[in-house]
Amino acid sequence: MVQGLPGTTFYNGPFDVISKVIKAEGLRGIYRGFGLTALTQSPASALWWDYCAFLILRSLGYGDEAEKKPSHMEMVTVQATAGMVAGACSSVITTPIDTIKTRLQVMDNFGVGRPSVLKTTKTLLKEDGWWGFYRGFGPRFLNMSLYGTTMIVTYELIKRLSVKQY
Repeated sequence: MVQGLPGTTFYNGPFDVISKVIKAEGLRGIYRGFGLTALTQSPASALWWDYCAFLILRSLGYGDEAEKKPSHMEMVTVQATAGMVAGACSSVITTPIDTIKTRLQVMDNFGVGRPSVLKTTKTLLKEDGWWGFYRGFGPRFLNMSLYGTTMIVTYELIKRLSVKQY
């Protein structure tokens, strides 16, 4: 919940938030936006590095029938680039869903009833137009790109180290 705005509730730590949300909305309030989070993460995971890395390796001349194999440094560079590209593409696709989810989570009901995805989407469209769905895109783009790069390079490093041990 956004604090400091007129009419908002103030919280004293995470347990206070949990108790006040449960009191106001029941246990269901704790999971507000969970379905949209899952929907956001699915395309992000589906785009990950395998396909991007495959395309990059192919463009460098490493294909299925290629005799030469990429060096370790080339592989790390390809994986890092693939993670960045996959994260960037993912942010383009998932930012509208994430914007709706965030609005849904921080929206105050003001006694109007439980907010819904449809109501939240219509309100966002009415207030900000289509560009409103990409509010916060820059930081999300950077976040997803850096996350993709870090996660993929770390995963590949751990995978290579564990294969060498056996």
